[in-house]
Order: sequence, then structure tokens, then C-alpha cells
Amino acid sequence: MGLLSWGMYPKIKNKIFSLRSKEALGAYIEKTDEFIPHGNGRSYGDCALNENILYAKRYNNFLAFDELSGTLTCQAGVLLSEILDTFVKRGWFLKVTPGTKLITIGGAIASDVHGKNHHVEGCFSECVLAFDIMLPNGEIKSCKKGDELFRATCGGMGLTGVILAAKINLKKINSKNINQTTIKTKNLKETFEAFENYQEMPYSVAWIDCLAKDEEIGKSLLMVGDFADDGDLDYKSKKKLSIPFNFPSFALNNLSVKAFNTLYYAKAKDGVSRQKVDIDTFFYPLDAIGNWNRIYGSGGFTQYQFILPKESSFEGLKEILTKISASGKGSFLAVLKLYGKENGNYLSFPLEGYSLALDFKIEAGLFELLNTLDESVVKYGGRIYLTKDVRVSSEMFEKGYPLVEKFRAFRRENNMDKKLNSLQSKRIKI
Repeated sequence: MGLLSWGMYPKIKNKIFSLRSKEALGAYIEKTDEFIPHGNGRSYGDCALNENILYAKRYNNFLAFDELSGTLTCQAGVLLSEILDTFVKRGWFLKVTPGTKLITIGGAIASDVHGKNHHVEGCFSECVLAFDIMLPNGEIKSCKKGDELFRATCGGMGLTGVILAAKINLKKINSKNINQTTIKTKNLKETFEAFENYQEMPYSVAWIDCLAKDEEIGKSLLMVGDFADDGDLDYKSKKKLSIPFNFPSFALNNLSVKAFNTLYYAKAKDGVSRQKVDIDTFFYPLDAIGNWNRIYGSGGFTQYQFILPKESSFEGLKEILTKISASGKGSFLAVLKLYGKENGNYLSFPLEGYSLALDFKIEAGLFELLNTLDESVVKYGGRIYLTKDVRVSSEMFEKGYPLVEKFRAFRRENNMDKKLNSLQSKRIKI
């Protein structure tokens, strides 16, 4: 079958070329009609799938590190986990990290990923000083902030060229531990108040019970935190449990999700509680379970992530959560985050407001539900995250991205639209 996305949907046969050298890549591009770069396969949808795939994970050497400034230069196939394993013990951490450390640097740039500190640090592109990229004509360009190629590539879903190497800034830390505060809220109004009350904290994220109804809609556990200053840099990645096979499709249903949500919410203390946790527990809880995507069964799953402007977030989220609760298609992984101002990159996802991400098993009626959620997202001025998407229409996508025509024009003008395509790029016509 070949390579899949993390959502295991759709399934497509593909031919794989492994990136080993610039010379071999140039020859591959010249002879291949159409392809898409693919890193570690942690995108949820079809943005890194095509009949021809350039597998970049093995192009993964560290090239240079400046201990004074924390500037790291590495090839695009390096995983965030490899950076942590090497540099946390030396007192350095990623300035921006998503909820998994198992993605490549190239993928982080192509998705312009964000994390629990977007309201402070912005997207991953904020810590990218420069990168080298091979264009579809075989030319290698060095690109830096301010270049149009930078704005198109960061968040451009691999559709401008093949990122070869990048120079990024790391963040100085004095501990592998996070001082975490958990705030238990009873409804969406309390959740929003908690986010506002703790907005000075550098990291924040909330788990939200998406099956709660009526006056309990939006009840959540908000986790905020900052690095401790205890000098403990003895970081080692935790040993993982692993899901050995795909669960039967009936295992994940409305009752099992509701039971999980009830127990997860109940185990947290009422009010405010504090504890010290390590990097992996705070930033990457799901990475502790290998192949956790298998719990959704062989049919796969998708993550639906959208963001709404701050002024319309409360009403919009209330409407969307009501629709989800009424549908019965709940998610035990529902993550709410607060974001700062958007950047100038053509297709970067974040804007100032709140985003919600939910995992759904692929099953009958799901896409119809998500289509109705799309209508609410657009109604309240929001947009869908391409890195998670596997089904949004071109029409709905366009309404959330005002710079999409600039991106399309840039691709056409530089003859990128003929060589670089994914299933997603064809579906949403970018």
C-alpha cells in the first residue's frame, strides 16, 4: 500500500523515493511528473499523500549549533524528538512545539505548526531564521524572513519545493520540568474566564468535554504552566506503551467516549490544583502511547481543527459544541487553545482567537456533520487547519484564507503547480 497519514485515511498506493542527497533529489524531480514531500507521516489527512511521495525523514543530520545563541542548523528530516534528546540536557528547548515531538523540521515549517504558547511566541516560523529549499526546477535557494518564498513556504503544505535544511533558534531553559496549574471549570463561560485570568502564563491548553450538554456545555480542564528553575536537566524520553493492532471499529462509540470524558473530568480536583510535571507529560502526552491512532480501527479517523476570531469565539464555540453534542459523535480528545495575532504567511492557520481540535472516527454520517460545522466556522469568521484536514471543500476552505489567491498566483508564476501536488491540494484547488 505504501505510506499513510496518521489518520490512516484515505488509503492510496504510492511510489516512494527516499531523499538521501541533493544530487539524487535533483534527478528525481527532473524525471518525476508530480510528487509531494512526506516527513514522518504525522499529518492527519491527505496533505502529504500522492501517487509519488518524496520520503524526507532519512535526510536528518545535525549540521551546526551555536551554544551562545542557541541557533541550530539541521537537515529537514530531523525529528523534534531528536532535538530534545540532544539539547534539553544542555539547557535548550524548542521555542514553539506542537502536541507531538514526532514530526520533522521540514514538516514543522510546511505546516507552520503552533503550540500551547502561540499567544506569546506565535507559530514555528517565528523561530526559523532561514532555510534552504530545492525548487521544482532543481534550483536551490536560501530563504529568510521577509522573502515571499518564506511566506509561501511556511504553512504552504510542501507545495513550494523541498525543504533541505533550516536554521532555527532554540529557547534557553533551566529544567526539564514544568510547574503546572490545572483549573477545573463548569461551563464555557468559566473556561473563557480562566483563559483570560491566566493569559500571562506562557503555556496554556484546555481539554474540553465535547459531549456535555445544556448548562455544562464547555466544561473543561485548563492546564497552564511554565518551566521550573530547579536545574534538573536530566531528560530522557519515556518508554512507550504501544497499541499492537487496530481496535475493532465498535470499540470506540458514543458510550465509551462519554465514559472516558466523565472519568477524565471527575479525576481532577475541583477548583485549582498544582503539580510539577516533566516535558513529555505536559507537551506530548499522546506520544507516550505508540500507534495510538489504531484505537480508531482500520477505517481511520480525522482531526477536525478550526479557529474563530476572539470576538466571535464564545458564541461560535457554543453553537458548534451544541451541534457535536446533539450528534452523539463525540471525541475524547478535544483540545481548546488561545492564540495571539496572525502572521503574514499566506496559508498559516492561527489568528487571534480560540481553536478547537477534535478527533472523530471515520464512519457513516461523519462528513455530513463536519459539513454543518464548516458552515458555523465560516459564519463566525473562522478557518480550518490544513494539516489536520481530509475533506473540506475548496469553497469552504477559501472563505477562511484571504491570502489564498496570492498563494495560487505564486505557485503558478514559479511553475510549482505542475510538479508539487497532494491529494489535498487538488481537492481544495491550491
